[in-house]
Amino acid sequence: PFFLISVFSQYIFSCLCGGQTPHLTMVHHSAILKYQEEQGSLSNQVSKSRSLSKPPPLPLKKLVVQAGLFHGSELLCKVVTSSEVSVCSDPRWDQKLVFDISLCDLPRMSRLCFALYGVLEKSKKQRSTKKKNKKADCPLVWVNTMVFDYKDQLKTGEVVLSTWPSAPDDKGDLLNPMGTVERNPNIDSTAGLIIHFPNFRPHPLYYPPLDKIDVRQCCHLKLKEIVDNKNHTEFFEDEKELLWKLRGEVRAHYPESLSKLLLITKWNKHEDVAQMVCLLRKWRDLPALHALELLDYSFPDPHVRSFTIRCLRKLRDDELFQYLLQLVQVLKYESYLDCDLSTFLLERALSNKRIGHFLYWHLRSEMHISSVSLRFGLILEAYCRGSIYHIKSLMKQNEALNKMKALNDFVKSGCQKSTSKSQITEDMKLCIKQDTYLEALSEIVSPLNPNIILCEICTDKCKFMDSKMKPLWLMYRNKWLQSDSVGIIFKNGDDLRQDMLTLQMIQLMDVLWKTEGLDLRDKLDQAIEEFTLSCAGYCVATYVLGIGDRHSDNIMIRENGQLFHIDFGHFLGNFKAKFGINRERVPFILTYDFVHVIQQGRTNNSEKFERFREYCELAYKILCRNGTLFVNLFALMRAAGLPELSSSKDIQYLKDSLALGKSEDEALKNFKVKFNEALRESWKTKVNWMVHTVAKDNR
Repeated sequence: PFFLISVFSQYIFSCLCGGQTPHLTMVHHSAILKYQEEQGSLSNQVSKSRSLSKPPPLPLKKLVVQAGLFHGSELLCKVVTSSEVSVCSDPRWDQKLVFDISLCDLPRMSRLCFALYGVLEKSKKQRSTKKKNKKADCPLVWVNTMVFDYKDQLKTGEVVLSTWPSAPDDKGDLLNPMGTVERNPNIDSTAGLIIHFPNFRPHPLYYPPLDKIDVRQCCHLKLKEIVDNKNHTEFFEDEKELLWKLRGEVRAHYPESLSKLLLITKWNKHEDVAQMVCLLRKWRDLPALHALELLDYSFPDPHVRSFTIRCLRKLRDDELFQYLLQLVQVLKYESYLDCDLSTFLLERALSNKRIGHFLYWHLRSEMHISSVSLRFGLILEAYCRGSIYHIKSLMKQNEALNKMKALNDFVKSGCQKSTSKSQITEDMKLCIKQDTYLEALSEIVSPLNPNIILCEICTDKCKFMDSKMKPLWLMYRNKWLQSDSVGIIFKNGDDLRQDMLTLQMIQLMDVLWKTEGLDLRDKLDQAIEEFTLSCAGYCVATYVLGIGDRHSDNIMIRENGQLFHIDFGHFLGNFKAKFGINRERVPFILTYDFVHVIQQGRTNNSEKFERFREYCELAYKILCRNGTLFVNLFALMRAAGLPELSSSKDIQYLKDSLALGKSEDEALKNFKVKFNEALRESWKTKVNWMVHTVAKDNR
């Protein structure tokens, strides 16, 4: 297939001349005049008044369009590139781009990806095109579109695509197949790419339904060997051939390896696609542990995603709730608004108010992102229309959060004016006592837990904290709980999704540990036992997740002796440094103060300490057995755009800490080394804590 392309919009010109990119060239005015004279014959279609109103184009700079066909993360054929055209406000190519793939081999979810970039340097030696200077390419915008529309019809005719601004990419990739297929709604401030899909036939072409796909070759395949269930996703060619040849054996004996089979399927061959889809119809349902992986953007085929939702329908509500955070994020990978995943989430949300509550807030929290605002907004509308009784409660929560934000802004403003903390606190309390605030902040369902009703705000107990964002500490009376009051902390200005993800992982670890009969948190009588077991759990959890910035202000202890951590702003080994010095010197926190409590105050109580070590080792082995689940959940969260979780490289720390691909003995041996290192180097932790305390006191 081929496509005619053209680009228009003053955005391109303003991008290069208006300072939006750092690449500038200083030339003599005579060179500009000479360049204008040479280009004069090409400007007959542009009116004189229009040309005089624009600054002259920068010489020796060109614009190029790159295009590629993708199925998920797989490039279906070689990327094609347009010719170079001069920089102007209305560049035109009028060029056919021909891809080296047959139309019949295009998979259903083929995605056409475009990137527009500027060439800042043009070498006279153009023979060696393979050795292209990457520094000469300045990525400007990108846009994606589906080859088939939601009706399975091959697109034809002219299409105008509103582009998205390109972001710096360490890998140097210009195309963005992982990006949205939605058009940029800000059409007034972005470039428009005009492409023309050719008409191959006088009547529309549709992707063939399953019952019309030729699957005769499937009957002739013989099953001879057992598939190698390796714990990796990159294969040599001979491994790919073996997996494909024995795909029937994979289905019968290794169904959890479906993702590997899908990755080696040749999606640019329609015969192979037909056979894979036919095989998928016979595949037995997978547990959530393996099914969740298939919602990643690497698996865009609609039959695969429908199969995945079929597997997830067997989850109980409490199990579904554990993965709701990831399921909302992978909505960003769906190509069409009407999809099985959104239908599934709406069905479960409308049948369970708790799921509906958190689905609402997960979607609502990202409505400011233009690439998902349409999709998330429609799902929110569908939920509210189907759950009229819930709207009033949600509106009340939104109103309360708006008041809390205004209150927090008031506190920040006072702190910037160097007003005393006591005066700001008193002013804050006076503000809360106003009728509009009292009404908005009382009798609300807690957004953090819909089972808790925040009845009456205790104005005298409210305050704000000293950290950078000046979070509010709000206390409530609750007549439904045995305790006298309920406290919440409202923090405005920080992205807490990373903290949510970390807390979700810790809760999941606790579920897995308890399933194996190891309770490292609750229901122990003695405070020392509480401390010992909870300390073991957090030692293992913070090591596996690579939690950083651990100091005395974010390690807490309850009255019953139970230890717990807060503030998870750094994870997956992204440790903080000060003046080029790494502040994280140990795999996890295990100071001699902790050991002193574990040994019940006796220095030679080795029995208690060895029991603590055994708890840590057992907890670590349980997590290693379920390592694939944690890797899959983190991989699905890449769509969230978290700074420390944006690519596959960020997940490598988790794979290393869980020793994926190694035996249990090898993994345990490595953990013992880390355990001894944490204990031996604990004095460095004490020094770090002391410096942190001194710095905090001197603020």
